Amino acid sequence: MSLELQLLVCAVALTVIQLVVAVLGSITQVGMPPLMGNREGMAEFTGWVGRAHRAHRNMLESLVLFAALVLVAHAAGRENAMTALGAQLFLWGRAAFAVIYLVGLPYLRTAAWTVAVAGLVLIFLQVI
Repeated sequence: MSLELQLLVCAVALTVIQLVVAVLGSITQVGMPPLMGNREGMAEFTGWVGRAHRAHRNMLESLVLFAALVLVAHAAGRENAMTALGAQLFLWGRAAFAVIYLVGLPYLRTAAWTVAVAGLVLIFLQVI
């Protein structure tokens, strides 16, 4: 399996970890009964729990782009050192983003997001 595909699997694992953190935080904030219901009229999550949910949703949005680019690069035989670097930048940028967002550091969060986007751009440039 190529490095890019391995990093795609790691990105999926990161997404699952973010989901688990968000769900566990939700349980600590409102308890299980409201979470098992329809959640109608439930207030927004606050603090680190709200940030965990937003970080997870943001990862889902980015994961779609990353997966598409990696799979196209693989299918087209365009994997090379630049796609590998792009995949590494994406994964490490997203991992940093998740931790920094959870802690609540806005400017560093943007920097980590930018690293991940740069990774996507590197892969995209190899595919086109």
